Amino acid sequence: MASAAKIIRYRGVVKRYGSFQALGGVDLDVHAGEVVCLIGPSGSGKSTLLRCTNGLEAIDGGAIEFEGATLPRDERALRGVRTRMGMVFQSFELFPHLTALENVAEGPRTVLRRQEAEANQRATAMLDKVGLADKAASYASALSGGQQQRVAIARALAMEPDVMLFDEPTSALDPETIGEVLNVMKKLADEGMTMVVVTHEMTFARRVGDWVAVFDAGVIVEQGPPAQIFDAPVTERTREFLSHLGWAG
Repeated sequence: MASAAKIIRYRGVVKRYGSFQALGGVDLDVHAGEVVCLIGPSGSGKSTLLRCTNGLEAIDGGAIEFEGATLPRDERALRGVRTRMGMVFQSFELFPHLTALENVAEGPRTVLRRQEAEANQRATAMLDKVGLADKAASYASALSGGQQQRVAIARALAMEPDVMLFDEPTSALDPETIGEVLNVMKKLADEGMTMVVVTHEMTFARRVGDWVAVFDAGVIVEQGPPAQIFDAPVTERTREFLSHLGWAG
C-alpha cells in the first residue's frame, strides 16, 4: 500500500483536555484503499484521534492532512470535508421518527441537495449493500442493534465518502449481531474502501486490516502490517496488550 496515494496524514498530532494529554504526538499515514486498524487499551487515544480526523475535536499541536490539504479550522470548510468522510459511531444515532430508508436518504437530500427520488434511490441501493433492503420501511425500534448499525453504515455510505471512519462500531452490540456488522465492513474493505477502524475485534484487525497501529497513553507504541503486530510484535507493551487479550504474539 505504500505506493498508493496518502488519503490521511497525521504529523505530531497533539490533543489536550485541560492538563490531560489525550494524544502526545501521533504520526500515521492512511493510504488509498487501505484498512488501518487502531487498537490498544480503552482510553489510549484511539477514538480521540478519529474525532480529530474530521474536526469533531480540534487538535492542539501537529497537523492532519486530508487528500493533500491541511484540515481546516473554519467550521464551514470543515463541513465540506466531513461530507467526504463517512463516520460510524459506537451508538447508532438513527432518527427514531424516520424509517430506515428515510434515515439513509436524509443526508443526500439535505446536505448534498439531491432530489428526493435520487436520494431515495441511493438509499435503497445502500440498504441493499448492507443486506437490509427488506427493512427499508422499518423504524429503528423494530430493528436489532446489528441492523441499526448496518443502517448507520448505509447512511454514511449514501454520502459517497472517500474514506470511512469507524469508532468501535460493534462495542454496543450483542455477540450474536457483531458478525453481521463485521461482514459488511469486510465487504467494504474487499471493494477497496479506505477505512480507519478503532476496534477491539482483534480477529478483524488481523484478517482484514492492512496496517495496525497500537496505542498506549496517547501515543503509537508500534505500527506495522498485521503479521508483524500479531505474530512478531516488537515492543513489550504490544506483547503485553495482546497477551492480555489471549493472543500469543
